[in-house]
Amino acid sequence: MDMGNQHPSISRLQEIQKEVKSIEQQVIGFSGLSDDKNYKKLERFLTKQLFEIDSVDTEGKGDIQQARKRAAQETERLLKELEQNANHPHRIEIQNIFKEAQSLVKEKIVPFYSGGNCVTDEFEEGIQDIILRLTHVKTGGKVSLRKARYHTLTKICAVQEIIEDCVKKQPSLPLSEDVHPSVAKINSVMCEVNKARGTLIALLMGVNNNNETCRHLSCVLSGLIADLDALDVCGRTEIRNYRREVVEDINKLLKYLDLEEEADTTYAFDLGQNHSILKIEKVLKRMREIKNELLQAQNPPELYLSSKTELQGLIGQLDKISLEKNPCIREARRRAVIEVQTLITYIDLKEALEKRKAFACEEHPSHKAVWSILGNLAEIQGEVLSFDGNRTDKNYIRLEELLTKQLLALDAVDPQGEEKCKAARKQAVKLAQNILSYLDLKSDEWEY
Repeated sequence: MDMGNQHPSISRLQEIQKEVKSIEQQVIGFSGLSDDKNYKKLERFLTKQLFEIDSVDTEGKGDIQQARKRAAQETERLLKELEQNANHPHRIEIQNIFKEAQSLVKEKIVPFYSGGNCVTDEFEEGIQDIILRLTHVKTGGKVSLRKARYHTLTKICAVQEIIEDCVKKQPSLPLSEDVHPSVAKINSVMCEVNKARGTLIALLMGVNNNNETCRHLSCVLSGLIADLDALDVCGRTEIRNYRREVVEDINKLLKYLDLEEEADTTYAFDLGQNHSILKIEKVLKRMREIKNELLQAQNPPELYLSSKTELQGLIGQLDKISLEKNPCIREARRRAVIEVQTLITYIDLKEALEKRKAFACEEHPSHKAVWSILGNLAEIQGEVLSFDGNRTDKNYIRLEELLTKQLLALDAVDPQGEEKCKAARKQAVKLAQNILSYLDLKSDEWEY
């Protein structure tokens, strides 16, 4: 239709649709909860557009009625997506885990910065468990959930890092105030920095009760740096070094205040394009190629030595990958190492079974029984290596049952006091348990 002759109602609907489209990515990427300011802002905007659409006069014309219907449906779709993002079960799971972290920080850390006792092992173990559980929250590839998980992990890991840095890295000084008048000022700033650490942790975790804001804390810290820069240290190297250490501490704290904005502007939550993750994926791709070659080979023993050598090289590559202080990358690397190591273990077992065939000899019946079970485990492990499903698959249940039967069979073996048999049975039990754990890892549907 010629734009000059387009009906005013159609033009108005197109304007509204354009405005709705302009916030679509904000809605898709919304990672907060329904009580967040941004949620209410987006909800109000979309609701207003629905009223605007409803107020467009169709004059009883079919084409305008259809255009109005389409515009309303698109706006309602975004409203529904906004609501689903804020109330998604896994978003609620992330929030509940974060609340646990808040309680832990409030109980163990806020008192620490108010002159309480030192940070306990209980806190360190608790926060590590929370981080691990967050890395296992499933996002299903949804941008909103990936952002929510990343932001939450970033805050908790920042708190962990601030505390570890404070506990482990003490300044090489302070100097005595008798050394120089400026030392007293630096010592005073150090006290303010320590208070700022507590305030920053409270802000990151949302447990601040003093109406402090990130902006105000940033101004305070910047002011402390200005005060230190203005000090006359009279060319004294030890005082200059002391001042430099305190300035470095302040700059570290300032860096944590930019975490949220940095995550959004750099798409740091999108680990699919992360350099370290891409390296891990490359290693896994090659590992799968080696695995397929082994499982499909007519004469696998010919490939054992070269495959093991290359797989050990892949372990070396994984060891060199930067974790970027990101627990999700750490978990991805840990899983990749297990994948590669499991294939090496499989080759070791197959090699041992081949050698046993070549050098058959008299042995204790119990030892022979253990080796028979190891042969069964090798066959099952080959199937587990090929398994690509989840825990509801019939094949998963079958493999789990087969492995449980082998464990029961090992339990039934009586070593009759033979130390060699005891050691072999213990190793076989450990292998069966490792294969079970690997089957669980392959089927838990974890993602970055």
